Amino acid sequence: MPHHNELLIGPLMLDLEGLALNLEEKKLIQHPLVGGIIFFARNFSDRQQLQSLVDEIRLIRPQLLLCVDQEGGRVQRFREGFTRIPPMQLLGERLLSGEPNAAQLIKDCGWLMASEILSCGIDFSFAPVLDVDFDQCEVIADRSFANDPAFVSEAAGYFVAGMHEAGMAATGKHFPGHGGVRADSHLETPYDNRSLDEIRCRDLAPFVALSGSLDAVMPAHIVFPNIDSDAVGFSRFWLQEILRADIGFEGVIFSDDLSMKGADVAGGYAEKARSALSAGCDMVLVCNHREGAFEVLSFLESERENGLFGPSTQLEAMRRRQQPEWSSLKQDQRWQLTVQKLASIGIC
Repeated sequence: MPHHNELLIGPLMLDLEGLALNLEEKKLIQHPLVGGIIFFARNFSDRQQLQSLVDEIRLIRPQLLLCVDQEGGRVQRFREGFTRIPPMQLLGERLLSGEPNAAQLIKDCGWLMASEILSCGIDFSFAPVLDVDFDQCEVIADRSFANDPAFVSEAAGYFVAGMHEAGMAATGKHFPGHGGVRADSHLETPYDNRSLDEIRCRDLAPFVALSGSLDAVMPAHIVFPNIDSDAVGFSRFWLQEILRADIGFEGVIFSDDLSMKGADVAGGYAEKARSALSAGCDMVLVCNHREGAFEVLSFLESERENGLFGPSTQLEAMRRRQQPEWSSLKQDQRWQLTVQKLASIGIC
């Protein structure tokens, strides 16, 4: 059994600048309040380089959570040497059309994506997208399984089941739903004027349906002014009253990236971190803004003296449960058949 201190994971997730750790990053990831690293395409050239980077990090801080956005479609950070996962909308359309083996294909895609990531020693991908959309929201669009909450719930359920079979924790995003707004929260703060009843009937449905099988949830940087004045990721109403109390979700809550423009409604980086953690987030992400990350670390250090926002065991649930060998994975019949199926329908 791991020692208790090895299960304590700090509440800040960071990114890296390049293909290997620089001196600043080697020091930074040793900080006890840093709990995770998220990889981007700039951190990847091929599997061998990625494995070297993962090994380098693990040598310094074995307990860090390592993750990536490997949803499929246009959001797939690791490509060269990895199977190209289709956009979720293409998978959802096969289910909608009544194709006989669509459910199994979606499950197999979840399993394959997760298995390939796990084989590199990475813990999880932030997936699946549970937003209900077809083309209303440009930043979501084909990242969504469908424009019908029942089909999103069903398709995402198969994908989550596949991830779990591979040994990977699943993260539903972007709570309570990003599909109803046109604005991109990376660039501005979207406002959605619908009522809570409207959100419950549509956007919230997949989160309710899958609340028992999701290991984590990531809230959206969206303000619903007719429901609550705070953006969802900074709102105790959304995270405590709706997600925890009403829906009964007991897993991990990750903030979305605090450097996104949609988060700026909460103030500077220290204020954003305080608001997110106070609202109920277990871990906050600060990407593409190293100065902001240092601001958050400084804030967390001061709060730790007051017994607030320190490392916890809650995030241990996101740890990888299996790590297949890449060579064994490529010999696995399920991997081979899934790759063949995707090739036969022109997806990979």
